[in-house]
Amino acid sequence: MKKYILLSFIFAFTLQLIAQEKAEPWFKDGEAQIVPAFENQKDWIRTDLWVETTFDTDSDGKPDRMHVDVTRPKQTEDGLKLPVVYESSPYFAGVAPEVEGAFHDVHHELGAEEKEIVHPSVKRLGERPIISNSQIKTWVPRGYIVVHSSSPGTGLSQGSPTVGGDNESLAPKAVIDWLNGRAKGYTTPDGNEEVKAYWTTGKVGMTGTSYNGTIPLAAATTGVEGLEAIIPIAPNTSYYHYYRSNGLVRSPGGYLGEDVDVLYDFINSGDESKRAHNNETYRDDEIKNGIDRKTGDYNEFWAGRDYLNDMKPMKAALFMSHGFNDWNVMPEHSYRIYKAAEEMGLPVKIYYHQYGHGGPPPFTMMNKWFTKYLFGIDNGIEKGPKAWIVRENDKNDNPTPYADYPNPDAENVTLHLNSTSPNEGVLAIKKKSTVQLQAMLRDDYNFSGDSLAQLSSSIHRLLFTTPILKEDLHLSGLSKLNIKLASSKPAANLSVYMVSLPWNTDKNAKITDNIITRGWADPQNSKSISESEPLKPGKFYELSFDLIPDDQVIPAGQQIGLMIFSSDSQFTLLPEPGTILTVDLDKTTLEIPVVGGKEKFEKAINK
Repeated sequence: MKKYILLSFIFAFTLQLIAQEKAEPWFKDGEAQIVPAFENQKDWIRTDLWVETTFDTDSDGKPDRMHVDVTRPKQTEDGLKLPVVYESSPYFAGVAPEVEGAFHDVHHELGAEEKEIVHPSVKRLGERPIISNSQIKTWVPRGYIVVHSSSPGTGLSQGSPTVGGDNESLAPKAVIDWLNGRAKGYTTPDGNEEVKAYWTTGKVGMTGTSYNGTIPLAAATTGVEGLEAIIPIAPNTSYYHYYRSNGLVRSPGGYLGEDVDVLYDFINSGDESKRAHNNETYRDDEIKNGIDRKTGDYNEFWAGRDYLNDMKPMKAALFMSHGFNDWNVMPEHSYRIYKAAEEMGLPVKIYYHQYGHGGPPPFTMMNKWFTKYLFGIDNGIEKGPKAWIVRENDKNDNPTPYADYPNPDAENVTLHLNSTSPNEGVLAIKKKSTVQLQAMLRDDYNFSGDSLAQLSSSIHRLLFTTPILKEDLHLSGLSKLNIKLASSKPAANLSVYMVSLPWNTDKNAKITDNIITRGWADPQNSKSISESEPLKPGKFYELSFDLIPDDQVIPAGQQIGLMIFSSDSQFTLLPEPGTILTVDLDKTTLEIPVVGGKEKFEKAINK
């Protein structure tokens, strides 16, 4: 037996040496391994070209061409064909500087006219032949070719930025078509000398973070042949969900006053001679007339920038990655696409960590995903648990596997708001037997959400808490607020935080210690996010909306708190203080997704 094991080891080692000597990809434990012959950067072949697309967004009468770079091992000149890892971005050629007035002023009444913003100009880098060095050191030594492209209207790519328009899906599609011989590439932006991708198998995987993570999904929604797998990291999958919440004008965290027009200016690094036309056509017409900062309603403009609406043709294997405490591109972006792809029967996995924006899955998982779908190695990565979640005290490279997300054992538990004083009360399974007085709060953005959660009492918020937990309680999925309320004015912000109390004020508190999840809504959109109407002061309206997805274990000794307030100084427009919101507590409930359901919740508070 020992002899057999020794011979097997020698045989495997010999095969490994042969593969390395031949300068061919080789695999161990289902992963592409580093090939020494591919490691020498001096031997890499680095070139650039322009791929012709099917659109003409700068209206010069010629199809726009995308600037593309290629980095490949020298052995591809001798007949070796390899798959591609591809990243595209609007950021590669530089972004706009910080300029006062470039963001929308959020200090005004809801629905009021806003003053014009300042439009900064990007100083284009447009370097060649190397657009970017991302991904290269990771993937080229493992037997991949790495490709980059600048998205339309950025860097040396022709056309115009549209911030989620169709051209941002069709541009990477054209590059993948070129890699498969279906589109033309040229040595110059305007010439006729062609470049062929003779060195690739045509199988492509895409990845990237944030906007760079959005583009792989955009490409996948075209159904382009050859795009086998994508790993979007913290992608923006809907510009409405990025800049609005349930009819409410809401900024991404850390960028108060940003909107599509601001982002357009930020990435507009293309040909200076085309910018006036592009600005007039897209920023000052299509975008300005589409974003509707007065009502925040969902419309055709937003529908055209929501990738959930475009998923029918998608075939690529999807591995999503996101942070549960990403308040810039919030985790709902990945969740909604993951669930849709799952329902379509596509190969899917999702990785969530407990931190903020960005954060890829463990490299071994990414390696196996691309190895499976680009090299065809049967490593089983597509099997087994679909969800991998980093628990609160673990490192990001040590996620816990679950059958799916949300946790299949999670069940919604409905909690009622039972008052104990004018602005405070208890979250309870049983509704109070007597009719409750309506609860009122006064809007004042000078009190931040974080500070309101720490006050023992305040007229600026309502706070209802569970009893102190006697044991840990695992929440997984979407919490939902069903609320009946009235406003003293025709428009009002509605902000909701779920918090873990007592609040940890230590400057080194973990990101999971205080905020569980958040949500925002416009009471004017009680019927639909596509339809708003001014509120009649004093009239009650009912609305229901989901909070941002989460998966968190609330430790024993804490209380789960529901905080309802109006303007959120970190996210919403900020009208003059004074609007009164009145909440009908008897017609307001919170649904939370508890692993173990109602029985587990009752045990946690009564043990």
